[in-house]
Amino acid sequence: MFETVLFPIDQSPESREAADTVVKIVKQFNSRLVLLSVVEKPIEGEDAPPEPRMSPEAIAELLKSAQSMFAQAGIEAETIEREGKPAFAICDVADEINADLIIMGCRGIGLIEEEVSESVTNRVINLSPCPVLIVP
Repeated sequence: MFETVLFPIDQSPESREAADTVVKIVKQFNSRLVLLSVVEKPIEGEDAPPEPRMSPEAIAELLKSAQSMFAQAGIEAETIEREGKPAFAICDVADEINADLIIMGCRGIGLIEEEVSESVTNRVINLSPCPVLIVP
């Protein structure tokens, strides 16, 4: 059912908590697992995002660490690093790899009406080429 699962990761606790669900689904469906992390570059004239940007080195270390964690669970994971706006990069990669499912942690930010357009999770849900499982 889910041949390819895309798991966008960052350093949030929600991302780490969603990893348990990823392990269960990937093992149950014997899925290919692709880990994605996005480096968001500042755009001139645009306000800085509320969270600090991670360096490419920190992203590489995050992916390596996540890959090791999944290996301990008996899952071989591929890694992809991209630059750009997170929601768009996630959906682009999902399309490129023909993902059958995207699994994401949710911070709960953006669930209030005024902030809903700013939520990466909400944007992915609206733009995704495949189903999205949100792990609260």
